[in-house]
Amino acid sequence: MADFVIAPPPVPVVPVEGETGGFPVRRILCVGRNYTAHRIEMGGDDRDPPIFFTKPADAVVPPGRDAAYPPRTNDLHHEIELVVAIGTGGTDIAVETALGHVYGYAVGVDLTRRDLQNAAKDKGYPWDAAKGFDESAPISAIRRWNGPEPVGRIGLSVNGKSRQNAVVADMIWNVAEIVSEASKLWTLAPGDLIYTGTPEGVGPLVRGDLVEGEVEGVGKLAFRIV
Repeated sequence: MADFVIAPPPVPVVPVEGETGGFPVRRILCVGRNYTAHRIEMGGDDRDPPIFFTKPADAVVPPGRDAAYPPRTNDLHHEIELVVAIGTGGTDIAVETALGHVYGYAVGVDLTRRDLQNAAKDKGYPWDAAKGFDESAPISAIRRWNGPEPVGRIGLSVNGKSRQNAVVADMIWNVAEIVSEASKLWTLAPGDLIYTGTPEGVGPLVRGDLVEGEVEGVGKLAFRIV
């Protein structure tokens, strides 16, 4: 075993429903503008190939923990998403077999520094600072899954008031297509998480807000912005 000049960081872990062991997170891939109404909301209306961006693995905020309001922003936004947990990897995965690579699903929120994202878009800069900051990926426990992908209701409320309300079936690119497309860009591996995009209704958060999200049949998520 190799020696390290500093202590290696701990592996981020997401709990799995009904299991004593957790799901080790390798990396987080995210899909942007994957619901038609949200695309229009953000200034687009086409069906281009999925837009991918990434977050570091340690951006996850496991269930039971709150998320810190990040620095250098005055416009933090919530984005409720279905999260895919990859159980077996591969490259150039066919759409027809893609669901066989899914370990399970979770409820996630892609926290976004919207002001930084808009500034980056205006100048053609990357989104890293807007999307990949500390504690930017709250997530519920993962539910193991066999069979067809979830297609039911997805929603988010802030302080008990509904903000986002749609159905997963409205995704432009479904889970099988997303997994297949991602595998053409990266070699997927066990431990990868894919945040699959958010419906319309994204909006601002402030310190003290209680965020509650749900994907029908998958689970619920609740946390505060602190």
